[in-house]
Amino acid sequence: MSFIIRRATFADLHLVAPLFDAYRQFYEQPANLSLARVFMGVRLKQGDSHVLLALEQEAADVAIGFAQMYPSFSSISARPIMILNDLYVTEAARHRGVAKALLCAAREIALQMQCRRVTLAASRDNAAAQQLYESLGFAPQKGFLHYDLLL
Repeated sequence: MSFIIRRATFADLHLVAPLFDAYRQFYEQPANLSLARVFMGVRLKQGDSHVLLALEQEAADVAIGFAQMYPSFSSISARPIMILNDLYVTEAARHRGVAKALLCAAREIALQMQCRRVTLAASRDNAAAQQLYESLGFAPQKGFLHYDLLL
């Protein structure tokens, strides 16, 4: 493995913000590095999310991916859960196992926090992501439809 995965801190904002901006652009949002800095700065400062950072092993100032999870709860199981909301790997670093390593690190955090599950959403047309998730034990949910109320 020519990269490392570690928890991001507020001191890593300069590395995380450009990744978050690129992630949003991947989902057809306009580039806005200022917004990315503010949003991720608040997350990192308040500690209300868990941010994992993938860095080139030989150049620790070169960020190649990140994952962000938000803690929540399952009323049914009466246990905490983790929502893996964001996962992004730079185009140049894809197909090197970075996403898989980020997902495995996310799983470890959830296990340490005694979570019942890690939940995530996948675009219906992203077969590569679906294949990766399923190879790691994620299973599509049956029996539930998820709805959004946009505000």
